[in-house]
Amino acid sequence: MSDLTSKGPLRLGIAGLGTVGIGAVKIVQRHADLLARRAGRPVVITAVSARNRTKDRGADLSAYAWEDDAVALAQRDDIDVFVEVMGGSDGPAKAATEAAIAAGKDVVTANKALLALHGQALAEVAEAKGVSLRFEAAVAGGIPVIKALTEGLAANAIRRVMGVMNGTCNYILTRMENAGLPYDEVFEEARQLGYLEADPTLDVGGIDAGHKLALLSAIAFGTRVSFDKVELEGIQRITIEDIRAAADMGYRIKLLGVAQMTGRGLEQRMSPCLVPADSPLGQLQGGTNMVVLEGDSVGQIVLRGAGAGEGPTASAVMGDVIDIARGFAEPVFGQPAAGLAEPVPALVTAPAPYYLRMALLDKPGALAKVAAALGDAGISIHRMRQYDHSDTSAPVLIVTHRTTGSDIAHAIERFGATGVVQGTPVAIRIEEV
Repeated sequence: MSDLTSKGPLRLGIAGLGTVGIGAVKIVQRHADLLARRAGRPVVITAVSARNRTKDRGADLSAYAWEDDAVALAQRDDIDVFVEVMGGSDGPAKAATEAAIAAGKDVVTANKALLALHGQALAEVAEAKGVSLRFEAAVAGGIPVIKALTEGLAANAIRRVMGVMNGTCNYILTRMENAGLPYDEVFEEARQLGYLEADPTLDVGGIDAGHKLALLSAIAFGTRVSFDKVELEGIQRITIEDIRAAADMGYRIKLLGVAQMTGRGLEQRMSPCLVPADSPLGQLQGGTNMVVLEGDSVGQIVLRGAGAGEGPTASAVMGDVIDIARGFAEPVFGQPAAGLAEPVPALVTAPAPYYLRMALLDKPGALAKVAAALGDAGISIHRMRQYDHSDTSAPVLIVTHRTTGSDIAHAIERFGATGVVQGTPVAIRIEEV
């Protein structure tokens, strides 16, 4: 142990003692010897900070100095690494992270919102200061996807990044399918189980997952983080009828993030998509996350694991801490932040098949009118299915050949003039995986 102690301990200050912060504390306490061997030096906690000093958090914190103010913690002389697990895109998290960087501290964060909105500025300041800013825990919990992109796949031109990056949404969609329950009922069930954020829109509206996609996209394609350019659509409009119909056609519905660089520019989409039921993404159940990376040399890599929770997320935090202890340093987004390009967003998404569900009036020639409207919009039908109907209307499912979202929108506008389509048709992109 003398070789380890001769380097001196790496001293942590942990801001935020919720699920992830306490998870990191437990790892340091439980695996002190293991961390020292793997890091090449002891890893210790010097001080902590949270809103409530007296709360019972299930871990002994008596050996650590306490700071009520996270900024004061970030500036302490007796910490080397500031671990920010408070959350929030602004306020104390941003102020304390900036203070830590200014004080020459390395920073490890699990804060996807902070980096999605302020990552470029923070990265430039950190790199100019010569300190690390690491965020493996901010994307997909315990899945080491940041390391995969910045290290293991560094020699690849990345073609596409896609994945299921919000476990709550995946839980809701798979629960709807497996139990045959409507969205509202499963949403309430998830709320009572504590799966939803305090603002549920962050989950079901796709915002949380969109933050993660923006970070992965910046690393994969060498662009500045551009969350404001991510096309966002949540799962609120998905019905049990669509889930059943998709299954009948051999698909499952997932809230899927997709980023790819095309001749039209950078596509960044977080939206419900159909994926083949027998694909890895289609088979993903419950709250698990999955990220698929496609490189020109390596082909397709599939990473699957727990996307949240005390253990998995704290594992990612401590993985970054160990890299810092080892002296490993790299640019925040895999290449110098000052050289990252301003992304040009794609105005038109890459073509793909689409699923259409509509109700047609029970009139002669109704299907022919719909087919004609699709043809007028330049869309051809791959397959179609009609189900038992009532006295007045019939549900119809159509899977198109590859087309664009704008052409689908034009076709739906034309449906209104046919006089045979009831209500508003549902259109969902089918992602080819």
